[in-house]
This record gives sequence, structure tokens and C-alpha cells, in this order.
Amino acid sequence: MEQKVKAKFPAMLLVLLAVFLLAREAAAQPLPAVDLNIRPSDSPGEVVDSVKLLVLLTLLSLAPAFLVMVTSFTRIIVVLSLLRAALGTQQAPANQILIGLALFLTVFIMAPTYQQINEQAVQPYLQDRVSRQEAQELAAKPLKDFMLRQTREKDLALFINLAQIEKPENPEDVPLHVIIPSFVISELKTAFEIGFLLYIPFVVIDMVVASILMSMGMFMLPPVMISLPFKLLLFVMVDGWHLVVKSLVESFL
Repeated sequence: MEQKVKAKFPAMLLVLLAVFLLAREAAAQPLPAVDLNIRPSDSPGEVVDSVKLLVLLTLLSLAPAFLVMVTSFTRIIVVLSLLRAALGTQQAPANQILIGLALFLTVFIMAPTYQQINEQAVQPYLQDRVSRQEAQELAAKPLKDFMLRQTREKDLALFINLAQIEKPENPEDVPLHVIIPSFVISELKTAFEIGFLLYIPFVVIDMVVASILMSMGMFMLPPVMISLPFKLLLFVMVDGWHLVVKSLVESFL
């Protein structure tokens, strides 16, 4: 059971990268016609192939969630969401803008890792130089290295104990189904730490504005209406987006 779970994640990643690369190379070629027919099967093998196709489509529908959880996307989107909440700008920037920015930053940060996977696993597999199992192992190694650099030892030890497996001699020997949840909770903790630091200056502005309004007897005037322009002014003056994006990208280096 553990071996099946361990092999599922690199296999899915390998399939995603192969589909992406094949689609990019075939973009300039004429699009093929797709014909789906339901007809009686003459052999059990055809039924098995249909079931395999159905399973593959199901995995591809879940692939974005798996791909998001093993990249830098989690930390980036949480920090950007907390930043918007700290500014108090409600829905500005919109969710589509934050998600788009997080996706492009994720592509930028993960590019070296996926380039290694492409060179070491995907291309050799497409050229029939390595077997599927070897390609899975080669694809998992760069991804493991990236996640382990961002994972705290305490979080990794937690899931090793929960999985009831022997303590590996090297971190690289930890299976992916243990590394991924450890990486995710480490990313969430790091994101909340960054978000807390982002909140501090804006909370100070809210407190100062609220104190001034109370001292002037303006109890019916919401402090947010007065503090919001000052928070935006502060954020623009210090070039906040530049600092936030720079800090996020450098936190993965």
C-alpha cells in the first residue's frame, strides 16, 4: 500500500509534465479530430483500456490541486490574501489578480526544479531511454529536494511518526506521501509568520487613527474610512508590492 501511494505522486507529476511538453510542441501542428463512440466490446482488453482512460481523466481533474500543494503557490497566495486583509481594501485587488500573480510567481520560482525534472526524467522517458519506474524516481528527486529545503524538521518528524515508518537515514529517503503534508503545514506556518509582520504597520495606523477620533469625540465615524487612505499611502510610498514580491521570491532561495 505504501509503495502504491509513494509511486502515485511522481507518476502524476511525470504525466502532467509530459502532457504539457507534448502540447507545447504540437501547438504549431494541425489539431487532430477526436471521435468518442460507445459500442459493444469484443474483448476484455478494450474494457480495461477504457477504464484506464477514465482513471487518467480523473487524475488529471485532481492534478491542479496536487500540483498546487507541491509548489510555492500555497505560501504566495496565503501571504497575498493576508496582505489584502491587512490593507482592508475588501476585494481590491480581485481574487483573479491575486491568483494570477501567485501562479506566475510560482512558475518563476519552480522553473529550475521543473527544468531539472524535464531534463532528467521527462525527456529521457519520452525518448525511451529510461523505464517508467526509473523516470518516476528521477522526477521525484528534484521535487523532493525543493520541498525538503522548505520543510521544518519538526513537521517532517510528525508525519514520519504518524505514518509509522522507520526513521530514514537520509531525508531523500522519505517517501513523497510523507514529505508533501509536512511541506504544506510548513508553508502555512511560514506564510502566517510573513502575514503577521505585514499586519503590524497597518494595525499601528488603525490604532492611531482610532485614538485620534475618540479623542475628538467622533464616535460615529468608522476609523476604517480614515485609516484606509493612510494605509494605501504608506504602502505606495514604500513600494509595497516590490518589497512583498521580492521577500516572497527570496524566501525560497
